[in-house]
Amino acid sequence: MVFIISANAFAQKRAQKKADEDTKNWRYEIQCVNVSSDGSYIIKVFSYSKNKNVAIEQSKKNAVHGAIFRGIPQNEVGCVRQPPLARHPNLEEINRDFFESFFSEDGSYKKFVTLTTDGAIAAEDRLKVGKNEYKIGLIVSVDIAGLRKQLEAAGIIKGLSSGF
Repeated sequence: MVFIISANAFAQKRAQKKADEDTKNWRYEIQCVNVSSDGSYIIKVFSYSKNKNVAIEQSKKNAVHGAIFRGIPQNEVGCVRQPPLARHPNLEEINRDFFESFFSEDGSYKKFVTLTTDGAIAAEDRLKVGKNEYKIGLIVSVDIAGLRKQLEAAGIIKGLSSGF
């Protein structure tokens, strides 16, 4: 019994390590689906991974990363473009320690993102690309206002009232 639990824990740690490696590449695509009444953005995130299950957690990280560093594109059905929260192109590199902790396994990024479909992946959003890789699409909600407040409080980004 102990061996099975240990083997399972080891497999999970190995999968997490691989997920962290995938995250460092920041390979993803995002599409805006809608904006909720509380200002959260509902987005579809396509993450690339060799493991379909790893892509779920990666999608949450990728959604928050996109909101901070890439922005959220507009669409034809009500999504206005959300520019990236980071205005400095090297912000991630300048604040490397902060973002490594922020996007770690137990990082604060989790407070700002939720899966809207409980991790269910639609058949058309599970694509095999290449020999051993998947492109997985998940719909998530990102709390842009809360994320902005956290980054401002940590001194990572300037507040909207601080000027340009």
